[in-house]
Amino acid sequence: MQHSMTGYGRNERKCQQLLIKSEVRTLNSKFLDFSPRLPKELTSKENQVRNLVNEKLKRGKVILALDLEVDANGTSIVQVDEKLFKAYYDTFQSLASTVNAREESLLKLALEAPQVIKQQELSEHEIPWSEVEQSIINSLDECIKFRMQEGEALSKKLKGYIHNIEEGLSMIDLADKKRDESIRSKIQKSMDEIRDKVKVDENRFEQELIFYLERLDISEEKVRLNQHLSYFLEILEKESYAGKKLGFISQEIGREINTIGSKANDAEIQRTVVSMKDELEKIKEQVLNLI
Repeated sequence: MQHSMTGYGRNERKCQQLLIKSEVRTLNSKFLDFSPRLPKELTSKENQVRNLVNEKLKRGKVILALDLEVDANGTSIVQVDEKLFKAYYDTFQSLASTVNAREESLLKLALEAPQVIKQQELSEHEIPWSEVEQSIINSLDECIKFRMQEGEALSKKLKGYIHNIEEGLSMIDLADKKRDESIRSKIQKSMDEIRDKVKVDENRFEQELIFYLERLDISEEKVRLNQHLSYFLEILEKESYAGKKLGFISQEIGREINTIGSKANDAEIQRTVVSMKDELEKIKEQVLNLI
């Protein structure tokens, strides 16, 4: 099963009075690009967090945010500097009286003044690392589930695009047979018109006709394109984390389609080639989302 590089996972855990929140977001990237957002109390654990991410996720830009809060039922860790608050309040009150302003908002202004309300900092030894680690693991697992669901949806789209190219190839196969007959007929008609005026070497004419048709022959390209399409579906179905490989196969598919287009010399085939190219562009775009 394929995995998308786009994912999201979230987990909350309570441990005593502490609420641990872990959130993971992943986006497209050629490699594993990890951006941690940890509380300063856990900056020393960054390497351990990075190792957890490396074990769980293969590719993509990974943004992991970890937050620690005291549970609503626990002891508050908000502290108010009462002396500083009173100093701000008295100053604001004095200024208000100077300009005869109302004093209703002074309380709010004083509380919002710098350094009045402080968040009490937790020390590293007060934080249960095993619980934090488990929260991170759970959020990563949720992200993986999300990626799998997205990967399944992408796989269905890719199968549909490949099926459309296969239909185009069938149409080209039918048009190719008509094209050969048409080319032979046109050349033969032209030769018949000049036979009365110019002596024609029939053997040489036949050789040149064969050579000309060989230059326009797309049999090998059709066979190779069919093989690439089958291989693409096989890898999509059997292998996991095959985004890069599917990208390489897409390039080969494009090469054969382009060659068929350049050799076509037929309006019907050219129109079908344009439609196939459109489907291929959709494939290339979606494959970039796979791990």
